[in-house]
Amino acid sequence: MHDTAVDIEVITDAVALASRAPSLHNSQPWRWVADATAVMLFLDDAAAPRHTDPTGRELVISCGAVLDHFRVAMAAAGWRSHTERFPNPNNLDHLATVGFSRLDFVTDAHRRRADAVSRRHTDRLPFAEPAHWDGFLRGLTPFSASQGVSLHVLPDASRAALVEASELTRTIRRYDSDYHAELIGWTADVAVAEGIPSAALLSPIESAHVGIARDFPAAGHGDRRGEIAEDHARVVVLSTGDDSRAVFLACGEMLSSFLLDATLAGLSTCTLSHLIEVPESRKTLAALTGSPDSPQLLVRVGTAPSSRATGPPTPRRPPSDILRFED
Repeated sequence: MHDTAVDIEVITDAVALASRAPSLHNSQPWRWVADATAVMLFLDDAAAPRHTDPTGRELVISCGAVLDHFRVAMAAAGWRSHTERFPNPNNLDHLATVGFSRLDFVTDAHRRRADAVSRRHTDRLPFAEPAHWDGFLRGLTPFSASQGVSLHVLPDASRAALVEASELTRTIRRYDSDYHAELIGWTADVAVAEGIPSAALLSPIESAHVGIARDFPAAGHGDRRGEIAEDHARVVVLSTGDDSRAVFLACGEMLSSFLLDATLAGLSTCTLSHLIEVPESRKTLAALTGSPDSPQLLVRVGTAPSSRATGPPTPRRPPSDILRFED
């Protein structure tokens, strides 16, 4: 761990930018504590969607994404991050401690990647097939924290099975009152800093043309599909060798890296986890990957028309709510 001090303003700005990371129902289950030389990331599941994610797996994945986003933000500010994962064996909610050293030079690539953090968002509408897909996959950023995490690209021929598995999750959870009440609670259109606003959800006609999606409450707006009538997204699956908290964190870090690479390539993304939450659909997904690893989430990737309007960015909690400085 390095003992270089970083200005409070730099840390605060980096935490604010990192908070644009995706999380389950935009629950933002993280908390940061900074001292003179390091920043510590903790899992904060006090208000988490417990019926959607009873084991907390998706919350740790969300924290892995915010951790990688934070490192990207610090690099654009001129700081190299040095990450120690799970530094306290007696507190596994202490997910990481990050120390810093000065970067010799901030490249344009560092700045563009931080800008991609701001531009990335979850788009649930249909996609056209992604352009230059094979080249994009070859150019993915190597990620050293991804040991135990693998990425599988599903063939187009698997789409029917994916749609069937997505429908299976809807059937199995049809009468799960706690789950549906939680969905409504996290999608209520009120002025709060968490949850998913209705502009980010699908209307009934839009939902009918995206076969692989969580069954959120329907939004009341019209049809925004434009010239993309049907979904032709490619689907990737992130899987892990086991179901430990350590690989969940690494999975989130790899998710962040993949999403930012896609954003930089001009592609749109939608992260999905509902197929993992039901054992029957998770088995189907594992069979489609052809791997013995455990699927943890999917990402739909494609091209959206530039004119598509899906409302303002989803809200985020301010740094004052999630960041504390210690003397």
